[in-house]
Amino acid sequence: MTAPGRRSSTFTRLLRHGFTDPSAAERLLESDELAPIRSDPVLLDALGATADPDLALHGLVRLVEVQDGHTAQRELLDTLIAAKPLRDRLLGVLGASAALADHLARHPRDWQALVTYEPQDLHPGVQEFERGLAEATDPVSLRVAYRRCLLSIAARDVCGTTDLAQTAAELADLATATLRAALAIARATAPDDAALCRLAVIAMGKCGGHELNYVSDVDVIFVGEAVDGADEHKAPQAATRLASHMMRICSETTVEGSIWPVDANLRPEGRNGPLVRTLSSHLAYYQRWAKTWEFQALLKARPVAGDLELGEEYVATLAPLVWHAAERENFVGDVQKMRRRVVENIPAAQIERELKLGPGGLRDVEFAVQLLQLVHGRADTSLRSGTTLDALKALAAGGYVGRDDALQLDDAYRFLRSMEHRIQLYRLRRTHLVPEDEADQRRIGRSLGLRSDPVAELNREWKRHAAVVRRLHEKLFYRPLLDAVAQLAPGESRLSPDAARERLVALGYADPAAALRHLEALASGVTRKAAIQRTLLPVLLGWFADSADPDAGLLNFRKVSDALGKTPWYLRLLRDEGAAAENLARVLSAGRLAPDLLMRAPEAVALLGDGDGGGLEPRSRAHLEQEILAAVGRATGGEQAVTAARGVRRRELFRTAATDIVASYGTEETPAVADQGALVDLVGGAVSDLTAATLAGTLRAVVRDGWGDTLPTKFAVIGMGRFGGHELGYGSDADVLFVHEPREGVEEQEASRAAHTVVAEMRRLLQIPSADPPLLIDADLRPEGKSGPLVRTLNSYEAYYRRWSLVWESQALLRAEVVAGDVDLGDRFIELVDPLRYPAEGLGEDAVREIRRLKARMESERMPRGADPTLHTKLGRGGLSDVEWTVQLLQLRHGWAEPGLRTTRTREGLAAACAVGLLSGEDAATLDEAWVLATRVRNAVMLVRGRAGDTFPSDGRELAAVGRYLGYGPGHVGDMLDDYRRTTRRARAVVEELFYGA
Repeated sequence: MTAPGRRSSTFTRLLRHGFTDPSAAERLLESDELAPIRSDPVLLDALGATADPDLALHGLVRLVEVQDGHTAQRELLDTLIAAKPLRDRLLGVLGASAALADHLARHPRDWQALVTYEPQDLHPGVQEFERGLAEATDPVSLRVAYRRCLLSIAARDVCGTTDLAQTAAELADLATATLRAALAIARATAPDDAALCRLAVIAMGKCGGHELNYVSDVDVIFVGEAVDGADEHKAPQAATRLASHMMRICSETTVEGSIWPVDANLRPEGRNGPLVRTLSSHLAYYQRWAKTWEFQALLKARPVAGDLELGEEYVATLAPLVWHAAERENFVGDVQKMRRRVVENIPAAQIERELKLGPGGLRDVEFAVQLLQLVHGRADTSLRSGTTLDALKALAAGGYVGRDDALQLDDAYRFLRSMEHRIQLYRLRRTHLVPEDEADQRRIGRSLGLRSDPVAELNREWKRHAAVVRRLHEKLFYRPLLDAVAQLAPGESRLSPDAARERLVALGYADPAAALRHLEALASGVTRKAAIQRTLLPVLLGWFADSADPDAGLLNFRKVSDALGKTPWYLRLLRDEGAAAENLARVLSAGRLAPDLLMRAPEAVALLGDGDGGGLEPRSRAHLEQEILAAVGRATGGEQAVTAARGVRRRELFRTAATDIVASYGTEETPAVADQGALVDLVGGAVSDLTAATLAGTLRAVVRDGWGDTLPTKFAVIGMGRFGGHELGYGSDADVLFVHEPREGVEEQEASRAAHTVVAEMRRLLQIPSADPPLLIDADLRPEGKSGPLVRTLNSYEAYYRRWSLVWESQALLRAEVVAGDVDLGDRFIELVDPLRYPAEGLGEDAVREIRRLKARMESERMPRGADPTLHTKLGRGGLSDVEWTVQLLQLRHGWAEPGLRTTRTREGLAAACAVGLLSGEDAATLDEAWVLATRVRNAVMLVRGRAGDTFPSDGRELAAVGRYLGYGPGHVGDMLDDYRRTTRRARAVVEELFYGA
């Protein structure tokens, strides 16, 4: 029994050496098995140097216990004391890997694999590992031999004899040797199959790149050919059997566990394709069908087993296709989309712990390096390494990446990969998640040399390196473009003009020469403006490249910067508020309308920077009307007043368009809005409110200029059509009716003359030529149409509707709503027309037939010649007109009995009809989806082209921009058109039943 004083001293020493459970450690040290070395001070120092001294001591006791007899135990302990290399290696492994400790417990003599410490032992290659596996003749013995070799790799790793790159290369060489051994076992088992075919095993992924993890799927592709004279039909089957058997030998679990899964899903057609193909079959697939990511994967292709001559022929045959992949349409977009998809598939609860796939993780570095290799490797063969760190070094040497940037990323990548290795080494399990348990983090931190406060230091270093990697697109892809044009790094290699143009083309810039000129103008010089723009541009270039028209985005940014560059708040806004810069990039590259509005009011950039989103929140009608009336009040005449009102309208149209674009595109922090109906309602309501406020301001200016404070007659403007329905688009006309009522004591003739003067002057002022989107007043829905007077008294309307009203006028009045002028008069007009639009007992059959006849006539006569009826948003199949007339027919027939149907808004009317059972929920959803989609397309066309249109653009880039707004990535325009046709076709089927009674 140890004395209390002695025990206390040992306890303290154990704590000082890093043991977390000194009491348990003290008991283990006092065990009989460790008696020969218990008093040796070197042992305690060696244990304290390990990642987990408690784990190392426990593993050592187990290892001594399982030795076969006293002699074997003394041999181990004597060697441990006498040989420092063995002591460091063995205890280092035991302190880092519970799984390898388990292996040593099952195979007690395997510790001798760690004794040798000769110079040639430091960096073994494939041949050395093949010798280590040579005696394996079945899956079980192969696993034992594999773990023995792995033991030596881990020992060199944890002792610092090899660095990260050397360790990863050794793991790849061990995997190569293992694949060869497994194939040899498969061939020995089926010699007849082996005699029929040549089979080459091509390593892909990290194994192919000579940078394997401790535990990782080994990705492979198989190439098979018949041997001379063999049956051409039997050979592929024989090769497939050999390949399958080889995969099972490596992948299946035995009493000795498994080695690693062999994954052949990177082959052509993935798991649906044949396991083994001939070389000509591979070539035909990659020439015709392969996607961009498949060429990216081939960067790391390397023959490792089987017929190496055939494997080399495979790599040489496909190399030209790999190095021309950057010429494919949407190349960069495809690669970036794949990266985003990887991140999106990470469970939300894990994303912050994802070392490999999360933002700032290993995959970010790998993707960026591969992207640059594919862009520049066609002309520069020095970039064609399959190893990430070697490729990064070559990119820096060639001037494609700044040297400091490359060094930082090399450092970050090594640290993150080392973390990944230590995490996997503990249990030899395939994982990329940083453990949450503090004891696990402590072991990882100590294994990386972080000893003062391992947990805190580990997390601090991890986050620091991840932050560097998160900026990789700026650092790797865009920053060198600025160095090229601004000559920022004298004495260092930089992108040549040709390389810069090549990179811009890969990013989707159609005019790289112009883009370089813009970059030079923005980034050159020593002014504060140039310095800040050099900081911003790398990020902005990435956002522009994510759009359908990067050239327009960059050009528009230059225009805005030229207009506002000397304004202190502008650059400060973009520099300090991340959302402002990204929002601006999205807006400037999304089409013509928003940038055109911004060029006429550059100060509206400030709206993009409100961090809480309030800057992009459309203003209410009351707020807008108050601002416009105040501006009109300050103006000295009607034209100046309308100019002031137009200024407010311009700014607010920009606000609405920017809100729409940002919500549709999404940002790095906020995904795109999923509820498309909510966006349609937002835009329709905002534009309608803005139009109403503008009319109110114009009316005030006309009355003030002609009559002072009081017009001789009360005057109201009634919104009709989409205006009254709060559904105006960016390019919609404003359908209206004008109504007046003479004031007491005023002759009707004088009142009428004043009212007509007001209407004429409002129309004149609003039609004064301007670069702003036009605001056209359309009064064709008035009684008698174009033949009738522009404005009537309330009594005149009442007389007309009582005697002459037609069913189409009742239908048009469903959308009537007061929008400006005398509210009391407007409300009385609405009371007047309510019985017409919601007729008691509904419509008679004759009226229903008339409405159907009018609709059919409109479809046949008003569709533009040559227009595709499946893609015309207004008059086409299942488009706006179909849905609106269906809802309006339900309102006319049932509005008198169902108050919920008495609304001017299409979607509200549709929901109300569904709520009272006039149509099924499924039919209502089908109509709503089609109406929302058609409205979104019309809005997109106006945003993209800067002018209204009812069909998809014919220009390819404009069509792609519409697709981007609707959520379709590069190369998916066809999907967009197919989805539109499918959605509207379903809606038309509902219309046929509900409207036409089919």
